Amino acid sequence: MLLNAAPSPVGIVRAALACLAATACAALLFAAPALADERPPQVRAWAIEFPLTDFARSSIDFADVREGGPPRDGIPAIDDPRFHPVASETTLSGREAVISIALPGETPRAYPLRYLMWHEIVNDRIGGRAVAVTYCPLCNSAMVFEASQAGAELTFGVTGKLRHSDMLMYDRETESWWQQAVGEAVVGLHTGARLQHLPSRLEGWAQFAARHPEGLVLSQPRAIRPYGSNPYVRYDSAIRPFLYDGALPPHGIEPLARVVRVEGRAWPLSRLRAEGRIEEAGLVLHWSEGQASALDSSDIGAGREVGSVIVQDARGRDVAHDIPFAFAFDAFFPDGEWMLGPR
Repeated sequence: MLLNAAPSPVGIVRAALACLAATACAALLFAAPALADERPPQVRAWAIEFPLTDFARSSIDFADVREGGPPRDGIPAIDDPRFHPVASETTLSGREAVISIALPGETPRAYPLRYLMWHEIVNDRIGGRAVAVTYCPLCNSAMVFEASQAGAELTFGVTGKLRHSDMLMYDRETESWWQQAVGEAVVGLHTGARLQHLPSRLEGWAQFAARHPEGLVLSQPRAIRPYGSNPYVRYDSAIRPFLYDGALPPHGIEPLARVVRVEGRAWPLSRLRAEGRIEEAGLVLHWSEGQASALDSSDIGAGREVGSVIVQDARGRDVAHDIPFAFAFDAFFPDGEWMLGPR
């Protein structure tokens, strides 16, 4: 090597370009923390937990999001559901609540709340159709969705976050966050998209078994949980919802009173229970005994009677509906219609 040789013109140009590149890299290096710091602290923390989520896309106020306690997937969704025939079920009591779904041409299935209480989501396939069976105990919202968006199948997990006391789910494909109570993406790539809400029923086990003796029921998951017990004892008799700061429902309706929701309308369950049958807004609603509240006693099957609901159209076809607490309907449908009946 010639230490005292004069630098060539090419060497001078290369050195200058290298200096400029180093200066630009240094500027970016020192600017990066400043740019990251512009995001709220909780968003920076969420971005570590959800690295694929596009937090620049959102339809909600992040101040409304609260930590529910468990971290991401601390409440594990069921991804490999196993089933057994109705005739071989020996664990469930007759009034124990199940979410049931009967898709055309497919064997009806029942998903006991004794399992969903601890897992909140079941990712399943019925025939060739991907479905997400979901339950949020804090809102009593039991909904089944077609698990796809723009032709692409999705699988869901539990974020560990709540908004208006309702579970925020996330899809594992884009890590977009979805509001369980309405099936709408509220953060991330899919913001603004909605999942198709499929007709299902929340009913007593004996009611499902009598109607579908050829049906299937979800088998106990392999996880170690106190299945059959209710970790929210007397929750649906509480004065206020858990982790909820919003307004209380109007018309003197108790916040944890159940309502029958069909899109933006809500019928108080107390009214339907008293009347037995309501025909309004092109729908026919029925109430019957046979379901225990899963959020009352420590034993899920021994809770007080809340009854089961059927919602059908004028042609007798099941209609997609939900039976949430009144505060949840008011929070997510602030301009919704309360079907209080004649006065």
